[in-house]
Amino acid sequence: MQWSDEGLILGVRRHGESSVIVEVMTPVRGRHLGIVRGGRSSRMRPVLQPGNSVTLTWRARLEEHLGAFAIEPDTLRAASLMENAIGVYGIQTLAGHFRLLPERDPHLALYRAGLVILEHLEVAEIAAQLMIRFELTLLEELGFGLDLSSCAATGSTEDLVYVSPKSGRAVSQSAGAKWADKMLALPPFLQVTSDPISQHPTHLELSDGLKLTSFFLNHHIYQPRGFSPSDERAGFIRTIKKTFS
Repeated sequence: MQWSDEGLILGVRRHGESSVIVEVMTPVRGRHLGIVRGGRSSRMRPVLQPGNSVTLTWRARLEEHLGAFAIEPDTLRAASLMENAIGVYGIQTLAGHFRLLPERDPHLALYRAGLVILEHLEVAEIAAQLMIRFELTLLEELGFGLDLSSCAATGSTEDLVYVSPKSGRAVSQSAGAKWADKMLALPPFLQVTSDPISQHPTHLELSDGLKLTSFFLNHHIYQPRGFSPSDERAGFIRTIKKTFS
């Protein structure tokens, strides 16, 4: 068995004296693991850092085997990511999100979105907005997508300001006013009719967006699987909000 693809390094762990097991996210093969022989060498260590993009070839006798990677560098962005807290927490958060996906299950939209985030981690407002949109797509690809297109109560597409925590559907201001204290805020930049390119969310709107995705990730993903939200994501949000203040 053999295939070649591009990939994003998510993590590395030691294997024997000189080899490592590398975890990558690829556009065609999804999240995949493989052994890199000699991966602990001085030549390979800088390449096999989380956040780097590489080209790789995977080989194994049978498809279900762990297999081995031959890896060559493509875009080595890990060093620049490590220069600030948003970069460190950003790649760790993305890696944690990718690990929520089934192994070897392709998710091209998430792969491409992850690369966009890594290229825009230097500006907190942009990084926050991109991560929120990534997490909404992650929920959708895991089968728990939100419906923000129309009001759950009236069907209207106007004045959508809430999200129901029970249904994950948008709710208009008039329909949800009675239960406003129980609703989640729907930031304007996440409304389906808005143009993502022209949006410049306020810090409050970005905070509301992070609260929104946090709630549904906890409710649909973390709690049913029996684990707590990642410390890396908490660090990412904490660092983002610190820049806001």
